[in-house]
Amino acid sequence: MTYAIQAEGLVKRFRGTEALAGVDLAARTGSVLGLLGPNGAGKTTAVRIFATLLPPDGGRATVAGHDVVAQAGAVRSLIGLTGQYAAVDENLTGTENLLLIGRLLGMTRPDARARARELLARFGLSDAAGRAAKTYSGGMRRRLDLAASLVGRPSILFLDEPTTGLDPHSRGELWDMLRALVAEGTTALLTTQYLNEADVLADDIVVIDRGRVIAQGTPDRLKNEVGGQVLEVRPLAPGDLAAAHALVARAAGPGTRIEGDAVTAPVNDPELMPAVVRGLDAEGIAVGELALRRSSLDEVFLALTGHRAEPGGTDGADGADPAGDGGAAGQAEAVGSR
Repeated sequence: MTYAIQAEGLVKRFRGTEALAGVDLAARTGSVLGLLGPNGAGKTTAVRIFATLLPPDGGRATVAGHDVVAQAGAVRSLIGLTGQYAAVDENLTGTENLLLIGRLLGMTRPDARARARELLARFGLSDAAGRAAKTYSGGMRRRLDLAASLVGRPSILFLDEPTTGLDPHSRGELWDMLRALVAEGTTALLTTQYLNEADVLADDIVVIDRGRVIAQGTPDRLKNEVGGQVLEVRPLAPGDLAAAHALVARAAGPGTRIEGDAVTAPVNDPELMPAVVRGLDAEGIAVGELALRRSSLDEVFLALTGHRAEPGGTDGADGADPAGDGGAAGQAEAVGSR
């Protein structure tokens, strides 16, 4: 099997903190690998190593077969990087931002201008091409940022929480763009705290915690093997929610939770649902919904790490690295080094 991105025993330390402690992962060519983990797990550190912005302290990382340390120049010629924060110059127009990147990559001015026009059209920004980026909405800036990472026609993309802070509509637009890129053969490594995003986009998932891989597989495999089934009870009367929770908790144990207007519990015993039905009937609690369903990726994450993902946070352990945001500074460094 051909791997576009691969790490073997990857180690990175920051002032006594081990951000990565022997990480192994691999992304198949033409696929999306979702890299998940709590804040501080080491996700951004891994991305920055793959993007040649940080040297590893141990292990080996390759991109398209090129060692990220020994063949850093070859790696940079193949990749695009979009960090947690838009890496565009707010005082330049959309066209000027892309033209600048193209010139830094060694394109002639006509070629850079043609590529800028092409990308602005593809990302629905042609009408705003002559406006300063500071006048763009958050979603438009993120689209421009992704366009900037594609100026050099990279075959491999590193997307470090690219939709943080976006509204659902703008996030969906970026999802569609990423799907189209992958359909054309691009490989992507995606870190995200939005687990539905990983569920929708990722072909494979690696979960890391405290710098170590704790689970990996396809989203469906993780749901089946780690999450299993979930019982969901939604009382007809909102005032019965606490009583329903107490009843289900007695039968299912401490994994029982209130999620909005419903009670959920992991199913570890096939007799759980019949027992809950009898208990609800005995206590006169009418239900609007009672169902068994497969675990969500969010519930898998909770089972693996002990808490839910926290969208919009920073990768705490990576913060020991002064440029750990993977954003504008990193983007400029990666482009300027080509």
